[in-house]
Amino acid sequence: MTSTRNSTPEHTPGITPENGPPAATDPGADHDFLATLGQRVREIRDRRGMARKLVARDAGVSERHLAHLEAGEGNVSIVLLRNIAHALDTSLIELFAPEREDTVEKRLIRRFLERLPQHRLEEVVFRLMRDYGHDEAVRRKRIALVGLRGAGKSTLGARLARDEGVPFIELDREIARDTGMPSSEIFSLYGQTGYRRIEKSTLDRVIREHGRAVLSIGGGVVSEPDTYDALLSNCYTVWVKAQPEEHMARVIAQGDLRPMAGNDEAMENLKRILEAREALYGKADATIDTTNETVEQSYARLRQLVTG
Repeated sequence: MTSTRNSTPEHTPGITPENGPPAATDPGADHDFLATLGQRVREIRDRRGMARKLVARDAGVSERHLAHLEAGEGNVSIVLLRNIAHALDTSLIELFAPEREDTVEKRLIRRFLERLPQHRLEEVVFRLMRDYGHDEAVRRKRIALVGLRGAGKSTLGARLARDEGVPFIELDREIARDTGMPSSEIFSLYGQTGYRRIEKSTLDRVIREHGRAVLSIGGGVVSEPDTYDALLSNCYTVWVKAQPEEHMARVIAQGDLRPMAGNDEAMENLKRILEAREALYGKADATIDTTNETVEQSYARLRQLVTG
């Protein structure tokens, strides 16, 4: 005698006799989905002006894994995707959101960019990312003074920080605090490449820890694109400059007599450095030339710049 139980289809959770098992996923659809998701992650990261390494670290995922995701070549768990969204300061909904309908404004912008000569594209892209890739109000809460030693960064920065009631942070001192050694020793042990890597790590930490601050940044930061881009994207940046002779005189007045040894050669080196970096310093939001000015005069102009 046949059991009636055996003649009844076995019930499997999630599958009913009426609907049967779910259809197999289309591999082509999977590929398109991952490619779109990767593009969204990359676009949001670019708009935020965030380096891939920084996002990967904050999300707790390897930089290589994130690169594969952005290229549409790697899968990712929902937990890791949530962490990536958090690192980008966005939501999962934003990551999965489809592209909005193309607008007249977007078409005009594309047409404008297509007509630009190649050498102008970098400048335009930089300005767009600086001005619109990060919340302008947030960026202006951190004032970063860049330029060579002797221009007046520390004097002006310390006074501005005091008047604004925010911390004054000299990045060189923060690097020394993080490493437990002065800059000269870091250069001796690790070379310039090692120093620049430490400088970037320290700058990232300072930006994370201080929503409002005045920063004094060493003049060489502009030679490292990732570090300088992070500074420009997260801070309102002012190039504090002076004529080479004034730079030299102020450094000597501070008690550093090293420029006196081979003074002519030191002056020529200083002029070459200023000339080579002029275009990079020029990417700052504003410029103050302190040559032949009193501290009061330079400070009044700085204050006007940063307070609007």
